[in-house]
Amino acid sequence: MLKVSVIGTGYVGLVSGTCFAEIGHRVTCIDIDPKKIETLKEGKSPIYEPGLTDLLTRNIKSKRLMFSTDYDSCESADVVFLAVGTPSGDDGSADLKYLRSAAESVANKISENTIVVIKSTVPVGTAKDLRQLIEKHTTKNFHLVSNPEFLKEGTAVEDFMRPDRVIIGHQSEDAAKVMEELYAPLVVQGNPIYMMSNVSAEMSKYAANCFLATKISFINEIAKLCDLTDADIEEVRQGISSDRRIGKHFLYPGPGYGGSCFPKDVKALVYTAKQNGMDLKIVQATEEVNDAQKTRMFEKMMDHYKGDLSGKTFSFWGVAFKANTDDVREAPAIYMAKALIKEGAKIKIYDPVACDNYLKALDESKIDSSQVTVCDDMYECIENSNALVTMTEWREFRNPHYKTLKEKLIEPIIFDARNLFETSKILNEGFHYYSIGKFNEAK
Repeated sequence: MLKVSVIGTGYVGLVSGTCFAEIGHRVTCIDIDPKKIETLKEGKSPIYEPGLTDLLTRNIKSKRLMFSTDYDSCESADVVFLAVGTPSGDDGSADLKYLRSAAESVANKISENTIVVIKSTVPVGTAKDLRQLIEKHTTKNFHLVSNPEFLKEGTAVEDFMRPDRVIIGHQSEDAAKVMEELYAPLVVQGNPIYMMSNVSAEMSKYAANCFLATKISFINEIAKLCDLTDADIEEVRQGISSDRRIGKHFLYPGPGYGGSCFPKDVKALVYTAKQNGMDLKIVQATEEVNDAQKTRMFEKMMDHYKGDLSGKTFSFWGVAFKANTDDVREAPAIYMAKALIKEGAKIKIYDPVACDNYLKALDESKIDSSQVTVCDDMYECIENSNALVTMTEWREFRNPHYKTLKEKLIEPIIFDARNLFETSKILNEGFHYYSIGKFNEAK
């Protein structure tokens, strides 16, 4: 058993701390927000993540998982994780003020030979700078490790407990051995732990996320070309993804990527390249394609209604950036709402968990949320709407009652930004159907 402190209780910090407790370590999660800490002490998760609440409850009860607003646990910790946010600045650079503040607080508490781990996603070269910062605030010997996370929202607990790989960037063999001990229960099936330099670990995180983002933008751009040529992106996707060199993951067309990671990490890597005198052309193109993709379905709506959306009402099924999360950061549904409301349309929304966060995001983006109505049911949502717009791939949306859809919609029109439905089925049911790159003889 190791004593672990985790600074920050967002997705990464809370999932990491809870899962470390689940495998037997003694963990204290630290956050400066007292209301959040009190909520967590009660076993209530401030984020929606499948499986997380059960783990919270079990490990709090077993006294392996504790929460605090102070840094006192760092005095006896073997390992201290820094898992605070690193949001994008206006120029695309990562804002490290929260990380630096946390590092200073940790430095004032650590004991001899404490391992300080950067879990936050940070620009290449941050470990070197952070080492110098900590050295200014302590005379104790310490080890600085880079340990990037590869968690997907919606499956974060599963990803942590069964990682594809663990990456450890370090300059100390002693620290490397402790990190191996920490993660040992998670890799018993043989998944690798890769040891490398801190800077290579930092680069690995950005390279991985930018590559995955590029796959998404690539398939969306091919889908747009399918629209123009009457090819079917679902058939094309099958044709290319069966090639083992390409693979099946992240090749699903849709309204573009969102969330807290891909948009931020793409911007940060482009910024890092510019700081080193280089244009990262492929990654820049990935961002440009994705920005356009977020309102691709809006373009189809404008075409269908001949440029006049004023006075019409559209129903969004889903507003989170992906299924199984309440995260709406950079969600395509925000950009779609902005475009539709600007044209004089109204919106009704239904999402199993994300509606409250979505309304807050609209207000923060200065989008008129008074034009948005929240519904408690997917069928209530479509009542007296001009068309259905699918924005998130929640499972409950995949097999709707088509007769009810036709009865409740003013017109039988579906704009399927997630390609949830089978084209032939929709057409046979008498709907006008618009999708992302799927061949539609009724177009």
